[in-house]
Amino acid sequence: MIKLLNHLKTWFELRRLSMSKRTQGEPLSVLDDIVFKQMLTSGSEDSKEALRHLLSACTRRQVTKVMVLNNELLPAYLGAKSPRLDVRVTFNDGEVADLEMQKKQTDDDLKNRSTIYSASLIASQAKRGKLYKDIKKAYQIFFLDDILFPNSDKLPRRYGYREETEHDLLTDSSEIIYYELPKLEQRVKDYFSGIIGIEDLSAEEKWCIFLKYRHEKQAETLISEICQKEEGIMRAEKEVVKVSRSYLRHMTVEMDEIKNNIDLMFKLKAAHDKGRDEGLDEGRAEREAEAIAEKMQIAKKLKEIGHSPEQIAEITGLSIEAINDF
Repeated sequence: MIKLLNHLKTWFELRRLSMSKRTQGEPLSVLDDIVFKQMLTSGSEDSKEALRHLLSACTRRQVTKVMVLNNELLPAYLGAKSPRLDVRVTFNDGEVADLEMQKKQTDDDLKNRSTIYSASLIASQAKRGKLYKDIKKAYQIFFLDDILFPNSDKLPRRYGYREETEHDLLTDSSEIIYYELPKLEQRVKDYFSGIIGIEDLSAEEKWCIFLKYRHEKQAETLISEICQKEEGIMRAEKEVVKVSRSYLRHMTVEMDEIKNNIDLMFKLKAAHDKGRDEGLDEGRAEREAEAIAEKMQIAKKLKEIGHSPEQIAEITGLSIEAINDF
């Protein structure tokens, strides 16, 4: 009972915080994958142009047309993993790309993950009757708010299939690109020290600075100048502003709905306790089943708005295994 009340108090505090962010004008971070995905895939003209310009910067070639695809790739065989990508697109003459935002490293191997994703993008084109020579190039692009290659300051790092010592390219069908965003710190310091100007930054660096520092107050003048000079980033900024507004409205609705569900759980628990105190066992199993169903509904909503399995388990009392099965 106390635990439920504490959770209810937590949700009221979260709601208050979201309202506070609105009044203070604090921006959302593009490093959050939900914001990153919405910025590039909402379907608005700003979103489409932002995606086109970002892809042009990453591939270092002109992208004239881009289309967002279903972000879930079918597994190669029964029992294989089914990758769920952040932003999967096709562009120009049929080439494909996946753009991923990784806020921090996980316990899993990101290098292996990127090679699997890249192979999946290529394999998704290998349909019956299609010649291998007709397979289009696949770009696997990771934006990392972490350091994956600590022995080098190079940004970005680009990988393909090359011979061991002579380094000739085996195939041009795959390119894996890593942008380690913290490696831009010195470039940002140089800008504010007057050592470099906007014109000294590459298109890729400008995009990475926007992604990394857009939500930080101290970088406001730099972000503003980049937006003024780069149409694609200006379009991205417009889309993030729209996302921020709709996000706060959405969070308010979600908080209300979750509060109502927790209230219902509280009432079910009270009814259950009353029935137990009065020695009435009739309908007990049914009430417990209803309570579990409500918990699962709340868990699904929490998962949809980005809470971790551990946080959801703490709020609902469900096991992490059950939450991961949703």
